[in-house]
Amino acid sequence: MRTRLALTTLALATTVTAGVAAPASAAAKPDPVQQGLQTLLRSDGAPGALASVRGRDGRVRTYTAGEGDRDTHAKVPRDGQVRIGSVTKTFTAVVVLQLVGEGKIGLDEPVETYLPKLVRGKGIDGRRITVRQLLQHTSGLPDYEDAVTNDILKRRYLSPRDALDVALAHEAVFAPGAKMGYSSTNYLLAGLIVEKVTGRPFAEEIDKRIIQRIGLRHTYFPAPGETTIRQRHPQGYRQESPDAPRRNVTKIDPSASWAGGEMVSTNSDLNSFFSALLDGRHRLLAKAQLNQMRTTVPVGKPGYNAGLGIFTMPLSCHRVAWFHSGAIPGYGTWAAATDDGRAASVTMTLEPKTGQAIEHLEKAVDAALCR
Repeated sequence: MRTRLALTTLALATTVTAGVAAPASAAAKPDPVQQGLQTLLRSDGAPGALASVRGRDGRVRTYTAGEGDRDTHAKVPRDGQVRIGSVTKTFTAVVVLQLVGEGKIGLDEPVETYLPKLVRGKGIDGRRITVRQLLQHTSGLPDYEDAVTNDILKRRYLSPRDALDVALAHEAVFAPGAKMGYSSTNYLLAGLIVEKVTGRPFAEEIDKRIIQRIGLRHTYFPAPGETTIRQRHPQGYRQESPDAPRRNVTKIDPSASWAGGEMVSTNSDLNSFFSALLDGRHRLLAKAQLNQMRTTVPVGKPGYNAGLGIFTMPLSCHRVAWFHSGAIPGYGTWAAATDDGRAASVTMTLEPKTGQAIEHLEKAVDAALCR
């Protein structure tokens, strides 16, 4: 669910290559993506890691490292399902922007237009916050996510309205539009707006408008009360402190994350999603809305900028990628794509709680996109 970590600064290894035969001359050279996964294991304590890389030619490479289950010592399943945390936000932004294109939502309309009298608090007024500011994290709304971690871990269902109440109990962080400040509360409200204007559950809109539309076979929005992961997957772990044991938190109730972080997917599905979004051929977004999504503001770190539900990152090979990252108990994921058709997604099976772990996820993606 967290991405703000990404804006501050995966023992045993198995590489699986799908549909690609590595040249003999390259066999002796260390694979930079595999090295990146090893760093997540060695330096960041992740029990396992997995990745998928799509080249400009459409060929796909999948990678695994470490163990998929610390108790059984089972291998990490190739392209297994994982909880993607805040990468969900890009899906949410796409649905909102589709509704903008249909004339049902106005980007510069106040939240009050769609959710009258709901967004009120100390320094908080839905009449002064626009939909664009929600999607770009410039609303100044306080973030609720740290306050609901125990609900997630204890498998307690928390409705979007309950989670919103947690957020609105806190004071605004800054005036709307003053700057960019990451807050998952923005995407709670975005999800509620989608439900209000469509009259349908948010999860159904995600499924109809994105998952079914582009054929993501391993991606879904969990049903209320669903605590398990449906298909083959590595176990996810959490470590409260560097000296604490890693405990299995695969079974959680992610409802509190909702439109900001509840989804389950695979690295390959994420590559398909980001590629479809950027290339325009699947028409996930009309050109006008895609341009709006790609209109950015600085986030305070050179080369990194915030669009609507998506961010830019500079690559070591002098390209620019569009990405979102996410952390939720059990998993940390970084997914990115470039305008020339490359895409990569990397997941570690330990919730990243340090800037170093987030940096290593990013470097693994950078290595994949620049190879």
